[in-house]
Amino acid sequence: MRCLAVTLPGPADFLAWRQAARGLVAADIPPEQAEWVVAGDMPGLLAEAPAPPPSAAPFSVPRAFLDQAEIAIRHSDPERFALLYGLLWRITRGERHVMQAATDPAVIRLGALAKAVRRDAHKMHAFVRFREVQAEDGARHIAWFEPDHHIEEAEAGFFVRRFASLRWSIVTPRRSVAWDGAALSFGPGGRRADVPPDDATEPLWRTYYGAIFNPARLKPGAMRAEMPRKYWRNLPEAAEIPRLLAEAPGRVAAMAALLAPNPRPQRQVHLSAPARVAPDMRTPIEPPTDPAMALAALREELLARPDLPAFSARATQPVFGEGPVGAALMFVGEQPGDEEDIAGRPFVGPAGRLLDRALAQAGVARSEAYLTNAVKHFKFTATGKRRLHQSPDAGDITYYRPFLAREVTAVAPRLVVALGATALAALAALTGRKLPVLKTRGQVVTGLTRHPVFATIHPSYLLRLPDEGAQQAGFVDFVADLRAAAAQAAA
Repeated sequence: MRCLAVTLPGPADFLAWRQAARGLVAADIPPEQAEWVVAGDMPGLLAEAPAPPPSAAPFSVPRAFLDQAEIAIRHSDPERFALLYGLLWRITRGERHVMQAATDPAVIRLGALAKAVRRDAHKMHAFVRFREVQAEDGARHIAWFEPDHHIEEAEAGFFVRRFASLRWSIVTPRRSVAWDGAALSFGPGGRRADVPPDDATEPLWRTYYGAIFNPARLKPGAMRAEMPRKYWRNLPEAAEIPRLLAEAPGRVAAMAALLAPNPRPQRQVHLSAPARVAPDMRTPIEPPTDPAMALAALREELLARPDLPAFSARATQPVFGEGPVGAALMFVGEQPGDEEDIAGRPFVGPAGRLLDRALAQAGVARSEAYLTNAVKHFKFTATGKRRLHQSPDAGDITYYRPFLAREVTAVAPRLVVALGATALAALAALTGRKLPVLKTRGQVVTGLTRHPVFATIHPSYLLRLPDEGAQQAGFVDFVADLRAAAAQAAA
């Protein structure tokens, strides 16, 4: 069997790949007979690719495939072109809904490629540092960056929008990008030595980073995960990290010594689980004969409890779940926020509005899902007129877990979606070990009351991301998670 060579002008030219792929589909050439190469590579003794027939009938593909493919093609995996064409071939040969098959190996691989590209783009946005150099025609700013994938051209627009008033260049090993204040240009790659090692702004970066460094929230593991060491040599502030890590314990102790005692201490409450429910939640819960009545009784019981956590007295009201009994999907968040506490309804604040938008894009109707929280009262710290969210601790989760178990049993969903770390900690009590959200994300584990639990992030996580590009990329991944959860529930 002879293969047909398809030569693309660039390693991330999606339009060229799309046109070539349409021609191959129109010519009825299966994936195993197409050999994809980039201009400059040696295709060997391969036949020329046929031109698409002029009379070829047009065809359409799902938007979900195009969105993922346009990003995944920037990956450095040499098999990416074949992967995309293999999926396109299946879509045009009777598997139009293959992108909804969350367990399909090719779909999983496509999602992994796109996710890696988005992460690489996020790192580029965060870790490019310009150095000023003086040229004959004035100042110019130059930066060095080492991307893992072919993202230079796709991300150039981000830097144009952010640094439109500067003349700048970004040099990478494969490609260089330049902006002269009016137009973009691209050229061959360069070397680290082509970029000056420092400039007059280096001390400013170090001072700024030292000022915003919070020793009380030091998490070295998370820091290394978000800022891998491969980027440190390009970041002026990285030189301050060893000193700041060494000084952190002393600074925390000094901060604690300056804190004044609380003039109005709160009554301490023992946060143990009710005696009728075993702490490890292994006691079976019988499904109620009337689920709606059971949920109403659960509300009344919580309102009448004499041993509620101290912070519940400061909240406006408890916030219970809402949605139909028997819903296919049950979404469990952390706790009510400020707007939820006032309205008495779950997910009506900023995170809730973001969740609504993601559900709509994932094809999930909110009215057909059940939404609730692991903790039923708003826990906050008052600062003037503002009420700042305070994360529930292990005791809070333990106290409310029996109520959540009975709520899940009454609703009886096909799949419970844990939104964030607190929800996953409350729902995955039977696993016997701590499950990190980012490592468990997209997986299904056995949860509270033996219901399957699908782990993903809380929408508020997206609101805390540092820039718009990261938020958009994170939102796309979140929608993909919700779509996968819906497919899992339907299956």
